[in-house]
Amino acid sequence: MKAFRIAHYDAAPVVDDIQMPDVGPDEVLVRVRAASLNPLDVKMQRGFMHAYFPVNFPYTLGTDLAGTIERTGSDVTGWHKGDPVVARLDPTSGGALAEFAVVKAGYLVSAPTSLSLEDAAGIPTAAGTAWQALFEIADFKRGQSVLVHAGAGGVGSFAIQFARAIGARVIATASGTGIDIARRLGADQVIDYRSENFADKLSDIDVVLDTIGGETQQHSFNVLRSGGYLLATSSPPDEALAKAHNVAATFVFHMSDGSRLGKVIDAIDADSLKVLIDRKVPLSGLSGAFEHQASGRARGKIIITTD
Repeated sequence: MKAFRIAHYDAAPVVDDIQMPDVGPDEVLVRVRAASLNPLDVKMQRGFMHAYFPVNFPYTLGTDLAGTIERTGSDVTGWHKGDPVVARLDPTSGGALAEFAVVKAGYLVSAPTSLSLEDAAGIPTAAGTAWQALFEIADFKRGQSVLVHAGAGGVGSFAIQFARAIGARVIATASGTGIDIARRLGADQVIDYRSENFADKLSDIDVVLDTIGGETQQHSFNVLRSGGYLLATSSPPDEALAKAHNVAATFVFHMSDGSRLGKVIDAIDADSLKVLIDRKVPLSGLSGAFEHQASGRARGKIIITTD
């Protein structure tokens, strides 16, 4: 089978022909229909995540996939060949960017009925991170307000839709074509961060979801109400600033969780939410797609198809 691998940290990823993987008793072999790229994949390739997710080389990149079950391990129950599924793999193991992937049965979730398998591959990490941040950490509720930075990105696009679906007030930052994208996704207000200072326009916000870091994160403390919540996905927030502004601040470190992914997919089906797609690329064009992911300019998810 073909797989997108690196021989060592910082090595250029290449598509290799490798042996089909073995399936353990509690695992399932999935024929991958599509996988999606995440900023995490770039960090893994560069070795930035070694302290959290050490890997063995050669390493097959990718955590997010959608496909159909090909074979189940001896201890696996409830799943059958041909079942359409979505999963997020353990980053230490990787393996999603391949024609077949071995998945722990506990990570599997039935694919959404409202989306194609290709689109569903864009759900696990981005939507799971947004869900974890808003509902598990911040306990975000109807009637509250949220500022979503990079509303046209993977995490931001899901955060806008989740917040809108529960009846919250949604403000997003974006630029260029991302401004219209954020509006279409349901943002009540979109601020062009290239020409406007969001900190001058906003105050008393309940929750800020920061996917950018740096100065954006520092200025975000100024728009929160006392007792508000800053959720950061790119870098740990400044505890001293949080204390000075009397707000809570948390670094959102997303881990694979089949139970959470199931709730996310139920919500996507219930509210007919969309996966924002930047582009779809065949496995043969993965190198260029990976470079685009690394550029930070993707509008939503980059989907890799294996057909």
